[in-house]
Amino acid sequence: MSTAGTALGCWDAGVIGLGYTGLSLVVALAHEGIPVTGFDIDPAIVEELTAGRSHVLDVDDRELADLAPHTFFTTDERALASRNVLFVCVPTPLRNGDEPDLSHVEDAARLLAGVLHPGQVVIIESTTHPGATEEIILPILERSGLVLDRDFLLAHAPERLDPGNPSYRLGDIARVVGGASPASTAAAVAVYRRFVAKVHPVANARTAEMAKLLENSFRFVNIALANEMADLARHLGVDGWEVLEAAATKPFGFLPFTPGPGVGGHCIAVDPYYLTWSARRAGATPALLDLAGRVNRRMPQVVADLVGEALAERATPVEGARILVVGVAYKADVADVRNSPALECIRLLTGAGADVAYADAHVPLIRQPGLSLDAVPLTAKRLAASDCVLVLCDHAAVNYQAVFHHGRLVVDARGALARRGLRGSHVRNL
Repeated sequence: MSTAGTALGCWDAGVIGLGYTGLSLVVALAHEGIPVTGFDIDPAIVEELTAGRSHVLDVDDRELADLAPHTFFTTDERALASRNVLFVCVPTPLRNGDEPDLSHVEDAARLLAGVLHPGQVVIIESTTHPGATEEIILPILERSGLVLDRDFLLAHAPERLDPGNPSYRLGDIARVVGGASPASTAAAVAVYRRFVAKVHPVANARTAEMAKLLENSFRFVNIALANEMADLARHLGVDGWEVLEAAATKPFGFLPFTPGPGVGGHCIAVDPYYLTWSARRAGATPALLDLAGRVNRRMPQVVADLVGEALAERATPVEGARILVVGVAYKADVADVRNSPALECIRLLTGAGADVAYADAHVPLIRQPGLSLDAVPLTAKRLAASDCVLVLCDHAAVNYQAVFHHGRLVVDARGALARRGLRGSHVRNL
């Protein structure tokens, strides 16, 4: 077929899903002069992007304006039919706590099946469980009457973006690529070599899918270890942050992961459960991942208990206590609250009767089931008036000197103060 040749020569692209991953991909493609159509089912997102306004932290409006000659945004899937290479960048969350939810990917595959024509390459960037590309997505695409290898090619190349990290742009990060057939792998490798510095082909799509899950499971397990070490250090009367700093001086055999109120975001809080689900389906027992999951999921309660203990030492009950939360995003310097453990911490404290307010310059409001709050300014007056200041996300722009000097009691679940040398009897670290 001609698809592999198309991928090796001149081609254009369509991107399905214009969230963080999809829009970043649009920008990377357009930077290389590749004509790209961005598709999303949300008219508001398409309208904003068409007007040159970005909803993604790492893509600014000026960048969109500069790339406008190479981009087109639409809610009409028919515009994808004219594109040679089609990327799927839709969310893959969890349902029922720890089961993969591939409904968005399946919807995207059905949408593509309606416009697919001979000569196209389909690449899945959304995280899926091992086997999903070949067992779920491929059959949907072949309902179009087209056949893999004869008419179209299909590959998996999981995204590897790190929101809020300016050190690694999409084109700088090596890309793992595995196809549903050898021809699909070859075509996808040629595609990525156009705009990514290094491409690492693997045996098949299943291998590429599992590589992504391993990457984030590695972080998941090591964060759980850091959380457990922090808890052990506190019970043993040791400064856990000083222990971490000391261990991190070793130049080999150790990587410093930091404790916190739990894991969040669209990857680390989700991907390991795709792997544990797949393992159980195959008859395996993912013991280490299960244990790490229990450790990480209990951290919001650990933090809430630590706040209660710190308040009790000052003869202040949690019920009625004024608690000011600093930072609610799932990680520093982003506006994303997906699966943020800070939200569960707030729910636990409000459920115990505390009067909770939050300050986060990146997140002006929270609208979640059972949780509706607007951000407040982080002022000296508000800090001093709070019975407890609780640091749950360590945004770089926060004035931690002010938090330290004006907060009468500070519970720091991120080590933001300790890492800046701010230690005192009124500060309790996780």
